[in-house]
Order: sequence, then C-alpha cells, then structure tokens
Amino acid sequence: MQELKVLSVEEKLNLDIPRISKEVLGAEFQKKVYLESYGCQMNFADSEVVTSILINHGYGTTSNINEADAILLNTCAIRDNAELKIRNRLKGFTELKKKNPSLTIGILGCMAERLKIKLIEEEKLVDLVAGPDSYRDIPNLLSKLEFEEKAINVFLSKEETYGDIEPVRLHSNGVTAFVSIMRGCDNMCSFCVVPFTRGRERSRDTASILHECNTLFNQGYREVTLLGQNVDSYKYTSEENSEVINFASLLEQVALLNPLLRVRFSTSHPKDITDEVLFVMSRYSNICKNIHLPAQSGSNRILKLMNRTYTREWYLDRINSIRTILGPDCGISHDMIAGFCTENEADHQDTLSLMDDVVYDFGYMFTYSERPGTPAEKKFKDDIEESIKQRRLAEIIAKQRLHSGIKNNLLVGTIQRVLVEGDSKKSDAHHYGKCDSGKVVVFKKVKEQKGEYVHVRITHCTTGTLIGELESLQDGK
Repeated sequence: MQELKVLSVEEKLNLDIPRISKEVLGAEFQKKVYLESYGCQMNFADSEVVTSILINHGYGTTSNINEADAILLNTCAIRDNAELKIRNRLKGFTELKKKNPSLTIGILGCMAERLKIKLIEEEKLVDLVAGPDSYRDIPNLLSKLEFEEKAINVFLSKEETYGDIEPVRLHSNGVTAFVSIMRGCDNMCSFCVVPFTRGRERSRDTASILHECNTLFNQGYREVTLLGQNVDSYKYTSEENSEVINFASLLEQVALLNPLLRVRFSTSHPKDITDEVLFVMSRYSNICKNIHLPAQSGSNRILKLMNRTYTREWYLDRINSIRTILGPDCGISHDMIAGFCTENEADHQDTLSLMDDVVYDFGYMFTYSERPGTPAEKKFKDDIEESIKQRRLAEIIAKQRLHSGIKNNLLVGTIQRVLVEGDSKKSDAHHYGKCDSGKVVVFKKVKEQKGEYVHVRITHCTTGTLIGELESLQDGK
C-alpha cells in the first residue's frame, strides 16, 4: 500500500459533506476535533470515515489545533520510523495539555491497535485509544472522558467494514477519491504487522460500493481508487441470490457505472492477481492500465522467509501476463524491502536483477524494519547492519530512478489522455493530472478546467514527471 504524506483536516470540508448542511458546521458544535492522518491510503480513507462519524454525532472539526477540544492522530505501524514520528508528535502536545488540562489526546488506527493500553498506562501520552474496527465508538469514548481519565476500545471485528457510512472527503481534490472495498488481511507475511492491527479479511457489500462510486460521480468526481490490503481477495456473497462476486466482477460493475469514471485499485498480491482481472481491465477503457504489484524481494530464499507464498518465477509469469493482456504501456509499480533477515549479497543482486527483468515505472522502497509481534520478529534475527541496509536501499533506488527515466522517455512524443486534478505544485500557471498508466503529467494551462479530460502531447520528462503541451480538450476543441 503506498505511503502518503501527513495531512490534517483542511478547509476541504467545504467540498462534499453528505446529509449535513454547511450551516451545521458552524459554531453550534460544543466540541471540536483536530484530526491528523499518517501512513497509507487506507488510513487516509479511514480518517474520512471517522470525520463522518464525528460530525453525525454532533462534533465539529477544525484545522486549527489551538482551538481543538480533542486531538486525534490516525496512525501507521508499518515501520519503526512511522511510530517514532508519531511518538514525537504526541510528546509535542505536552505544552498544549498544560495550557488546557481538559484537552483530549487520542490515537487511532494501527499503532493504537498494536500498543493498546501501553500508550495510556505506561507512557501516559494519550487519553483515548481506538483501533481500526472501533471508529463507531469514538463519540462514546470522547463522552466517557468527561467522567473518566482514559478510554480505550481495540476490539477487532470479523464483520466491520463501515460500508454504511458515507465518508467526508478530506484528502481529496474534488476529482479523485478513495473507496474502501475490504478490510484486514489473511496473508501472514512474516514481516508485516497488518493482520495483527487490522484483523482478518472481510469484504464490503457490493451494492454499497457501487452506491458510493455512483454518488461520487454525481458529485463531480471523475476517478475512484478501490482500496484493500489485498483487493484480489475481494469476495462478497449476495444475500438476495447467493451470487458470489469476486474482484473481477466488482471491477467490471464499477467500470460500467459511467465511461467517464476512471477506476484504479490498490493493492494487488502477486499470488492472487488473475488473468480474469486482467481481461476485465483490457475490455474497459476507463479502467486504468496501472497495477501496483509488490515484489518485496527478487530472491526465492528471501521470499520464502517472508512467507510471500510465491516464487520469483511465479512473479515474472504474472508480469508476463500483464504485458501480454494489457500491453507494454501498462504502468507497473512495486514495493521492495532491502536488508531482510539473513539477506546476503546474492539475494540483493537477485532483487536488482528482478528489477532489470521487469523495468518498473515506479516503486516504494524501504529498509527492513522489524515489527514487534510479527512472525519474523519471533523466528528470525534482524542481523543485517544498518549501513549495509542503507547501501542496498540506495542501489535499489538508483536502479529505479534509471528505470523510471527509461519508461518516461518512451512516452516523449506521444499524446496522453489526462484527467486534470488541479494546479501544479510548482506553478499555478500549469495544471497537473495523471495519464492512464498512473504517471503525473504537468502542462501549461489553456482553458481546460479541473475534472476535465484533456489530451497532452509529451514534450520532455524527468524521472518522476511527464511534461507536455495541451493538444486538445476531450471534445476535440
């Protein structure tokens, strides 16, 4: 799952708030909550669910931390650095707490689930702890703190999907949105804490997903990303006719909602992505030809220790199917871990050679970070020196930069269909958007508007961005 930068609740509350008038967002609220999100796309989608729950229970939200009655951090536990960042953030609230003793400090999400009561009892950094399946209980936990010193709910559910809650779109540009289709994970990768912090896999009912996507389109959104720890495992049995709907079927139904609604998804697992999914992608032009397929390592020995349940050969076979069914222009990205337990130079070279075999468009690359309670922590020694991890990571990053440059240069001179998402970060005289394969495209503004499709001729590129000139609007003008 891709990592995102930290964001707080912004003025984007003015975009779309289902069933709630903007007048209600004023001073009538007795309590205001400040919410920060860390980590992956799923966490950011969860924060939108949490905000909806809070607003529907009479709470207000604020982007000014100094006027908040409660500060909630939605956290990530995937790496030690992520947790360290959050701990430092919590320690930074000490002065605010001194000035306002009634201020509530709360932690949500994966780190809350992993550390549970330790954050309250031992470290005394927070007053409230709520795990990923306890978000409906947050208003009750906040109320409880008016009479008690601490409040905690880290119960993991086998049913909770939040499928009936319409998220408040905090982290969206009004054009693209995340739609969660399932929660949890049954893949016990030895390095990963997710099965212990998010619980077992369960799929959201298909009708609620389709309703959310259709509602987004009617509100002006033109791209949805279907989210799950392993979207290929999506499976929902209809209560009406006992029909079993798998991910390929769901993907097709979302694509059929409207040809102007772009569809992306993340994340796929190499052991589960099927040709059926690839053929559905090939049939619909509005399903983006862009697949995130984490490899983690190119070494069969390391893959086995990681319990990834596939081999290098299996992975390359899936890559071959993607190229065969979807064509060479399909964007493929990866996750790669440097310095997993016992990794030697030969294993590292296998990873580099896998990258050469695939030539990825993009990647998320990290050093191995041992997580307490995982199978790897219990069974293996984290025995690779940090300097070696960093050197191997640098080589992986350098390789990916080379490949990203190669893949981007292949598109110079081509015309790409781009969904305009807004102003470029570097210049308000330029728009940016993504092309079908997921690459960011920047081009000088003419008369196109945010949310429109345009055709852009790519004139040059960097390793991370395609740069071009507007060729035509969608209607050809």
